[in-house]
Amino acid sequence: MTAVAPRPSATTEEYEATLRRLSEASVHRRFDPFVDISWDHPDFQVDRTDPRWILPAGIDPLGGHPWYKAQPIEKQIEIGLWRQANIMKVGLQFENILIRGIMQYVFKAENGSAEFRYLTHEATEECNHTQMFQQGVNVIGADVPGMPRWLRAISPIIPMAAGPLPVAFFIGVLAGEEPIDHTQKQVLRNSDNLPPVLSRIMEIHVAEEARHISFAHTYVARNAPRLSKRSRFMTSLLFPVIMRLLCDAILKPTTEFRDAFDIPDEVVKELYWDSPESRRFLSDLFSDVRMLAEESGLMNRTSRRVWKALKIDGRPSRFRGEPPVAFRETVDAAADTPVDASAA
Repeated sequence: MTAVAPRPSATTEEYEATLRRLSEASVHRRFDPFVDISWDHPDFQVDRTDPRWILPAGIDPLGGHPWYKAQPIEKQIEIGLWRQANIMKVGLQFENILIRGIMQYVFKAENGSAEFRYLTHEATEECNHTQMFQQGVNVIGADVPGMPRWLRAISPIIPMAAGPLPVAFFIGVLAGEEPIDHTQKQVLRNSDNLPPVLSRIMEIHVAEEARHISFAHTYVARNAPRLSKRSRFMTSLLFPVIMRLLCDAILKPTTEFRDAFDIPDEVVKELYWDSPESRRFLSDLFSDVRMLAEESGLMNRTSRRVWKALKIDGRPSRFRGEPPVAFRETVDAAADTPVDASAA
């Protein structure tokens, strides 16, 4: 039986209507990091004895490991501060690459282009995010490097792909956005006791990043089916590779981090990504993009093997933003717990 080529997910009119809605949302719901965050308020100062900076178990792989839990509270806090600062530094470096790629992509946009308007809104928001993340790093006071050296070295080249290889570029956008967004959502869902400055940064980033992720999903779903059969096949193989490489760059502790806190190599190897818990965490990160790959014709017999070999395979999401299985099980268990009337 001959395979049927996938079709774009939307007509031109539907696609442009989506972009107009996203653009209007960017106008009416936006944030300024130096207006919407009270950096000088006493509650937003970083207290290096505050246990709320300890990494949360079950969300950050390191936070639940026996090695980390066995460390003195002071060291757990210092590791948490460094870790959160480095994730923000990676975030701002990634968004710097994204901004340059967007400008490369829209340079040749036609007059009246809906893509030009939305993507320029997105670039503006990402500029604000780079300022917000850098100010967060400054407040924490950790001299973090951000991305691994190899990725910092090739960062000038990456934005150039936005012109000739836009589908691959926006897959790369998702590879950078999804891990940070997924992790921040999990932190916000599972913790009512975050340091105010960290909570506010995450709230703003998650709120605006929803639009950016929505656009990248929409762009790939619309344009991947338009690729030639050969290009679509090659892109399907690159998809999981890009996801895994950027995931490791964002979440896996850097050499500087491991050296600074004397983290044993065997702990890092187990956590990233050999233990069953970390494998499930890694799989959960990419459930949305696996759904996108299925819907856009970028999942096939060969590419499935690549997803599996890279340990990021699993069930795709039923809808974008679906909470991970572990979170749904916790909510369901709480809902099924009988209420003791005598305690009322």
